[in-house]
Amino acid sequence: MTRGIRQYVLIGAGFDSFALRRPAYAADLQIFEIDFPATQSLKLARIAACGLTLPDAVHFLAADLSQETVAAALSRSPFRSQDLTFFSWLGVTMYLTREANLGTLKSIASCAPAASELVFTYFDERLFRAQSESFRDMEKRVAAMGEPFLSGFDPATLPRELGDCGLLLLEDLNGSEVAAKYDRMGENGLGQSAFSHIALARIQSRRVGT
Repeated sequence: MTRGIRQYVLIGAGFDSFALRRPAYAADLQIFEIDFPATQSLKLARIAACGLTLPDAVHFLAADLSQETVAAALSRSPFRSQDLTFFSWLGVTMYLTREANLGTLKSIASCAPAASELVFTYFDERLFRAQSESFRDMEKRVAAMGEPFLSGFDPATLPRELGDCGLLLLEDLNGSEVAAKYDRMGENGLGQSAFSHIALARIQSRRVGT
């Protein structure tokens, strides 16, 4: 926000509570939440049941991103493609195919100007080949709920792949590095997995027709 970002796009927003949890920041932002219609309906119902009121600057965009791009969803809103924007895409990539993930990255780079940024989480693709009993158990649980894990990224090739999508990788931390940086005393219970990553990227140039 100190760099002039005034739009915040949450892709697969789920029950993210930023607009209510950080009102001092939300007051100066246009916030766009993209998710499935059913998820958004349930979220709005819970907010109403709690007696809370969302700021007028929060815009809910119902979309299935396996069928519609981020850019297309945003085009149905007051989103300003010429304004610096921060995107968050948390807890989603592992449920999408590799093609869908790359398509979403390209779409993000197509709908905001250079210097806009994106933070996203992903699984190291080696995790899918590892003989980890705990991961296999988790795979079975999420698959039973209808949302199986589908893909990951290779940290070694991620910079090149992001570059091909119009993005520059700024930072990539695995779970152990995140815990060491933000939770040294273990007070927040951040994970220690070396296979779970959070990455920060910056749009280098707008991609056209994505």
